[in-house]
Formats: sequence, structure tokens, C-alpha cells
Amino acid sequence: MTDCSTNFETEFARSGMSLAEAGVELGISERQVQRYISGESPVPKLVGDRVREIASRRAESLPKPAFRFIDLFAGIGGLRLGFEAIGGQCVFTSEWDKFAQKTYARNFPECDEHVMAGDIRPYGADPTLIPTFDVLLAGFPCQPFSLAGVSKKNSLGRRHGFEDEKQGNLFFEIERIIRHHRPAAFLLENVKHLTRHDRGNTFEVIRRTLEDDLGYAIDYRVVSSRPWVPQGRERIFIVGFREDVGFSFDGFDALIPKADKWPKLGSILQGHNEVDSKYTLTPKLWEYLKAYRAKHEKAGNGFGYSLFDEHGVTRTLSARYHKDGSEILIEQKNIRPRRLTPTECARLMGFDHGKRRWDISAVSDTQAYRQFGNAVVVPVVETIARYMEPSLQVMLKRDANRKTGGRRKAA
Repeated sequence: MTDCSTNFETEFARSGMSLAEAGVELGISERQVQRYISGESPVPKLVGDRVREIASRRAESLPKPAFRFIDLFAGIGGLRLGFEAIGGQCVFTSEWDKFAQKTYARNFPECDEHVMAGDIRPYGADPTLIPTFDVLLAGFPCQPFSLAGVSKKNSLGRRHGFEDEKQGNLFFEIERIIRHHRPAAFLLENVKHLTRHDRGNTFEVIRRTLEDDLGYAIDYRVVSSRPWVPQGRERIFIVGFREDVGFSFDGFDALIPKADKWPKLGSILQGHNEVDSKYTLTPKLWEYLKAYRAKHEKAGNGFGYSLFDEHGVTRTLSARYHKDGSEILIEQKNIRPRRLTPTECARLMGFDHGKRRWDISAVSDTQAYRQFGNAVVVPVVETIARYMEPSLQVMLKRDANRKTGGRRKAA
């Protein structure tokens, strides 16, 4: 278990001050504030205390959250962003990958206020270690159930699905936490292939566990990211409520943008002058990819690179993108194609969107590619959260009425 470190950078982010405001408040230059944030200069105690005071005062003035949620198998926080957008407050995070933890902490400085757990299993074994919450979010590991993951493990003679002891069985950690805390609702996310894995038996175990054993009313839907970002990424989302509040995905289409509003790849691409030449494929790699594609085309297979221009819509971005970028290559005039940059990947996944800017400076390009390839598409989750919100309010109101009624009886 690791705690998000409390440091000047974190407290400054929590304070909500701009560099100019901090300069005036602290009586120092903006450049000096930047030195404190970056760690170039040691922070005087009086400065640190003052920033912490402002951060605490701001936290007290913020409106009370509409509900509390936990973020399991959090990755870099895509599910969290969706539920913060409807007024939720994260009170516990679990993510085992140390590099994902760095990106998460950089973009959610508030995480110093709660535990960021690495391994979820001690918390499944003893769910009392997790604070009370209303909603559970979990993008539990998809590799044991994905087409690519199953094919790879079959070729290596390894187990997959629930027989994968390291990843497949982690769903039951979620089950133990739900069983103990009985949250008002949950949202689980996984690959589209989950419903077909092991001829449907895997999904039947999940459904039976959630509905029959835990007693939750559930519904699920495979949602494509295509209406929100220029990427054909499909994921299954499973929603559950502790009681039947009439939730169904039947009306979800009303929230999907109209087809004439669907974005094209040009909407997320950086300008030519903004892209470092290191993202252009080397002559050797480009020749290899062309030969690989030609070999499989001759054999009647569909394997090989995919090339896109600004009018295109990409394939699914995967965690292996850092290897050669072959699944999404961008055309360039009079030169070899290039990979997407990490900033473009942040946009393609909806992390860097509108006024939101996503900080990926804490990790290497390789780790950034892995993180985005494993992430959810944020605008999709935001839309699902908004769709769940009315039903969640009904459930939370019922719980509040029960508590009030209980106090009245005790009086």
C-alpha cells in the first residue's frame, strides 16, 4: 500500500491558486513559486504552511459531494472523471501499476486525502479497510477475457478467464467488497468479448454473482466510443443497483450525439510543427511493417498496419501501441507515417478534452501509451454517469429516508 505523497505541488494544486495569485498572496515572484512546485528550491515553512491553510480553507468552502465512490483497478482515473462530473467524491483508490499511480496522482492532487492502494486483495480479504461509500467503480482487468489476451495465452499454453489466477480471479475481490459494503450502485467496465468468453459461461458467472448471490438489479450494454471520439473502441458496461429503481439502458440512445456530429481524426491531431520527428517511423521499421502486411495479404489474412488521415476514424488504441504504432499510423506528406503522440492519445481517449488538460509528464512515452491503451474513453463514462444519475438519486434518497426514519424511531 502506498499513500499519495503530501508535498508543495499537491497542496498548491489543492489551493486552486494560479501562479499570479500565489505570487501576490505569498509576496514572491511567479518564477519562485514555480521553483517550489518543481522542487528546484526548498519550500520555506511559512510558505508551505500558508499554502496548506489556503488549500484547507478552499476545501471547506467546496459544496458537499452528492455521493461518495471508490475507484478500483483505477488505471489513470477515467471512471473517476465521469463520476466527479456528476458531483461524486472519490474516497478510495486502488491501482497496482506504479507508473499509472504517478499519472493518477499528478492529475488528482486530492488523492493525498485518501489511500491509494496497490494490491486490491488485502482489501477484498478485509473490506472494513475501505471507508463507507455509495458507488463502486471498477474497470477490472480485461486481458483474461479479451480476444487478443485469450489468443496469446492459448498460444503460450496459459490459463485465461477466471482460471487466470493473477487477473481473472480479481472480479471476486469486487464481489467481496460489494457484499460487505452493500453500496447503492456500481459500474463495472470490461472488453466487449466478456459476454462471449468461454461460450458465455464467464459472463453467466458474473451475472449470477451480481444478481442472484448479491441481489442487485443489473443491466449492461456494449457501447462504442465512435460518437464521442474518432476511435472505434467498444466496451461493455455493467450497471447495478442494490434495489430495482427501474434502471435500464433502453433509453441510452437519447444521450448519444447525432451521427453528423461524430468527430474525425483531424479534431485530435496536433499541428505538423508541434510533432517531434521522433514519432515518425524509422526507414527500417516502415519497411518491416510494409513487408509484414504484404506477406499476410498474400496469405489472405488481414494482419498489418493501419494508415489514417485527418478524415479517418481509428481502430482501438491498445496497450501495445508503444511497440511499433502499427494499429494507428498517421499519414504525412512526402515522408514516412508517424505514431500518434501521447498528447494525441490523451485526446483520442477523451482525457485531454475541452478545458481539461491531462498531465502525462510524470511518465515516459512508453508508459503513457500503455496507460491510454488500457484506459476508458472519458466522454463515454461521463455520458453513462449522467444517464445513471436520476436512478442514483432515487436510491440515495431511499437510503437517506431510511436513516432519518431510524433516528426518529430511536428518539
